[in-house]
Amino acid sequence: MRIAKDLALMTSGTFLFALSITLLSMPNQLAEGGVAGLSLLLYYAVELSPALVTLIVNGVLLIIGYRLLPRRMVMLSILNIPLLSLFIYFTENLGQPIDDPLIAAIFAGLLTGFGFGLIFRGSSTMGGTSIVARMLNYRFGWDLTATNFVLDLLIVLSGMFVIGPQLTMYTIVALFIGKKATDFILEGINTRKAVNIVSPRAEEIADAVIEKMSASATVFSGHGMYTKESRDVIYIVIQTPRLFYLKKIIEEVDEHAFIVVHNVKDVSGEHS
Repeated sequence: MRIAKDLALMTSGTFLFALSITLLSMPNQLAEGGVAGLSLLLYYAVELSPALVTLIVNGVLLIIGYRLLPRRMVMLSILNIPLLSLFIYFTENLGQPIDDPLIAAIFAGLLTGFGFGLIFRGSSTMGGTSIVARMLNYRFGWDLTATNFVLDLLIVLSGMFVIGPQLTMYTIVALFIGKKATDFILEGINTRKAVNIVSPRAEEIADAVIEKMSASATVFSGHGMYTKESRDVIYIVIQTPRLFYLKKIIEEVDEHAFIVVHNVKDVSGEHS
């Protein structure tokens, strides 16, 4: 059942990503990151089919790096690579130019972001530059995330020589929107914050939070290396819209409390 759900998410996400390429990027001369971006630049320069280029380049990268890649990543890439190429092939003649390239960039970013979000939720990957990044990490110890970002950035910036600086900047807008859309799919609208509070009145603050907000609070001991004093630390995970109210409760008890707020990507399990 889980495998069927993951495959459905992967297929849906790949289809949305293909549509962003064929309906919005191709007819409006926008680029993209990764192998898809390289295929678009070759399409603009020498009119090579993006469906063919993505299939060949991703396939070659997979063959070169399969020994260094996790088995699950290899299996999913074997499914995803031809699927993306097929979707691009069947829809690459459906797109129409839009008068305002900014509108095209915005909606290309949204479709790409939603597509990637579904793919990641299906525990899958798009391969491409992530395969190269993993090979460089294995061979030279390069950081995976940073290497993947640099590779994508180089492909996008090379678009200045093919589609010009203006459309390259629109592409960067699309990539930024795509990142936010992916985060939305992965994290949802109900984002949360983790809050650490250091105060000599930690127990009172925790009681007030439990009473007034019906929220859970965990208190543990900490030791300040600068002051050489022990302090209780409160740890609370709360929905983002309630953060302002939480701060007001803390200030009512101890206006000098030290508060640190962290972004939280995922919360699961029972609170204590």
